[in-house]
Amino acid sequence: MKVVKFGGSSLASGRAVEKVFEIAAADESRKIIVVSAPGKRFPEDEKVTDMLIDCGIYALEKEEVPPKLEKIVERYSRIAAELGLGAEAEEEVRGRLLDTMASGKERPEYFLEKVKACGEDLNARLIAEYFTSRGVEASYVNPGEAGLYVTDEPGNARALPEAYFHLKSLRDRKGIIIFPGFFGYSKLGDVLTFSRSGSDITGSILANGIEAELYENFTDVDAVYSVNPHTVRSPKEIRELTYREMRELSYAGFSVFHDEALIPAYKAGITVNVKNTNNPEAPGTRIVGERDNTNGPVIGIASDKGFCSIYVSKYLMNREIGFGRRILQILEDFGLSYEHTPSGIDDLSIILRQHQFDQAAEEQIAARIKEELEADEVIIEHDLALIMVVGEGMRHNVGTMARASKALAAAKVNIEMINQGSSEVSMMFGVKENDEKRAVKALYEEFFEPARTAVR
Repeated sequence: MKVVKFGGSSLASGRAVEKVFEIAAADESRKIIVVSAPGKRFPEDEKVTDMLIDCGIYALEKEEVPPKLEKIVERYSRIAAELGLGAEAEEEVRGRLLDTMASGKERPEYFLEKVKACGEDLNARLIAEYFTSRGVEASYVNPGEAGLYVTDEPGNARALPEAYFHLKSLRDRKGIIIFPGFFGYSKLGDVLTFSRSGSDITGSILANGIEAELYENFTDVDAVYSVNPHTVRSPKEIRELTYREMRELSYAGFSVFHDEALIPAYKAGITVNVKNTNNPEAPGTRIVGERDNTNGPVIGIASDKGFCSIYVSKYLMNREIGFGRRILQILEDFGLSYEHTPSGIDDLSIILRQHQFDQAAEEQIAARIKEELEADEVIIEHDLALIMVVGEGMRHNVGTMARASKALAAAKVNIEMINQGSSEVSMMFGVKENDEKRAVKALYEEFFEPARTAVR
């Protein structure tokens, strides 16, 4: 029994939905189909979820029907027409959207949650109707009906432990189940969404709940690549990687998976297979608990922008009990989370997402660190990029850090900071944002194109 998830790009048009049907019908073990809201049909297009968010905000501010609502209806209407479903589908979409927009707004945050969830919900209903029209036994199942109960955290919900118990009953349902991704229900009946790209999370939760043999995640690429194809032309495909490797790569900017999406599948020991909707026969990439390290120390390289560092220096810092706790308490007082804390004997750096605070908060934080911790120096540096070099094989290979540092030096990239995870699955390099692409290319050539590097 398999859970299969299709992303927005795989459901953006009627023809795309036809491909989804063909994939589902080709393997009778594909029991549950998790669907996203329709994505972009072309680069300048809008995602349905983005349009819904605009509509929700408009409805809260203006207390009237948003003009963009008809654009959303038109998107579903066109898909329905391409699938030969008739005018009734359009009227159902319009009716459900109008009902949602007219619902209570006394709790704006929860109203927006309900609006955002419409994209997946409407698509699941439409796709279930299409599957049935093709003579296949299929049914739409609402997350609330299935018992997908989540924490009361708007925009960042997590499945409650009891949800997995309820979802197991889906195994006994006949036919194919079409399940909307991205949202669940609180115990009080409120619609609550996972973080963006949350349909991946739904698929992972369902795979765990029904004890699936495989979780297939269909997207628009043949495989997970060793580096961003927009940075390096025709990068090597990854055939197999571990959960830990995928988690590190996702955190650092790989867009194939949301970095929390794999946790439920990982806990249940379920293999994930990333495949291409437009080329379903391709083997794709398998994400597993363990793998043979036969491809060298590095499996992938990822990078992300928008970081800053708070550098703190104080003589004899290492002898001062509680120094680290006190500095993190200051950050907590400002509601800030941190990413890394590389440190030395008398200094440390704290890496944060710089969008979390403005200049006023920055000045207050620096002042408190100097005054309360009596720091000798506090420097805040902006516009950093973090580059993650990831691979289980690094634990068994000597000199990986030296190779990476040498490659960056040859590319004339200054390393602002270095940090290695305690698991030895990843190394982090901090560089200036304007050096990011050059750094990634240099590392890719070092670890994936050694012949080219040798010629130099």
